[in-house]
Formats: sequence, C-alpha cells, structure tokens
Amino acid sequence: MKFIKSVKDEMKQVTWPSGKQLRKDTLVVIETSIIFGVMFFVMDTAIQSLFAYLLK
Repeated sequence: MKFIKSVKDEMKQVTWPSGKQLRKDTLVVIETSIIFGVMFFVMDTAIQSLFAYLLK
C-alpha cells in the first residue's frame, strides 16, 4: 500500500500538457513519421533500382 500511496503523490506533481499542446505534439509526431516513411521508401526504391541495374 505504501507503493500505491507514493505513486499517487508523484502523479499529483506531474505537469500535464494542455489539450492544445497535446494536439500540437501529436501532429509533430505524425508528420515526422510520414516524412521518415516517405524518405525510407524513396531510398529503398532507389537502392533496389540501382542493384537491379547493376546486376543485369
């Protein structure tokens, strides 16, 4: 029970983001994921094309 009480006390000290900040941070994560996904797709396609050309 001491553990649960200390967890509750710690959670009271946490500074939670506002709804606006949470949406902003979530959009940044989604945009970054999309950018990296596209970047890896382009790089993978280019490398596959290069190897296909070299191995012909």
